[in-house]
Amino acid sequence: MAVFLSYVFLGLSLAAPIGPINAAQIDQGIKNGFFHSWLIGLGSVTGEILYILAVFFGVIHFLEIPFMQTFLWSFGAFVLLYTGFESITSSQKLEVNQSRQKDPLKKTFATGFLISVTNPLSILFWLGIYGSVLANTITRYDHFHLVLYGAAIILGLMLWDVTMALISSGFRKFLTTRTLKRISIFSGLFMFGFAAYFGYKAVKLLFHF
Repeated sequence: MAVFLSYVFLGLSLAAPIGPINAAQIDQGIKNGFFHSWLIGLGSVTGEILYILAVFFGVIHFLEIPFMQTFLWSFGAFVLLYTGFESITSSQKLEVNQSRQKDPLKKTFATGFLISVTNPLSILFWLGIYGSVLANTITRYDHFHLVLYGAAIILGLMLWDVTMALISSGFRKFLTTRTLKRISIFSGLFMFGFAAYFGYKAVKLLFHF
């Protein structure tokens, strides 16, 4: 049980660093509440499960091809630019009572999924982190425990997802409309920053400088 919990904690630790997904979750939480924020995270976890499977089956090396990396950096920049722009523009319609129409749930889930799977940092992250964990685990445990501890990491990711959704949706009840708008704008600008970085990496790979 102690080993299982250590892998759950690893999953929590992997999800905790601030990034575009956490910014998107905060944005959805303050605008649309818990369920939308949770779906952003769930979409992200779904994408991360695909990366975990890719590492497990060795398919991750296909994503190391320069063309694929350029495509992912470019598409990731586009997704983050679109999400950031939408966050800033929709902040002008934000009200504390949330009487406005909320974003469709499918769109919210898809946003989290796309931000995750088009993030080349996730490829490097899971290749480095989960790859080393997998290499360590496979020499010490059988296949059952390999799957079990992989599930523990995913559980940790999902626990962080729920935590972020609870925090972001809970805070909106105590914030003024002006503060909510400022947070939403800040989240959008944060995603613009990541989009600029992704765009720079795409151009660098494309023109080899």
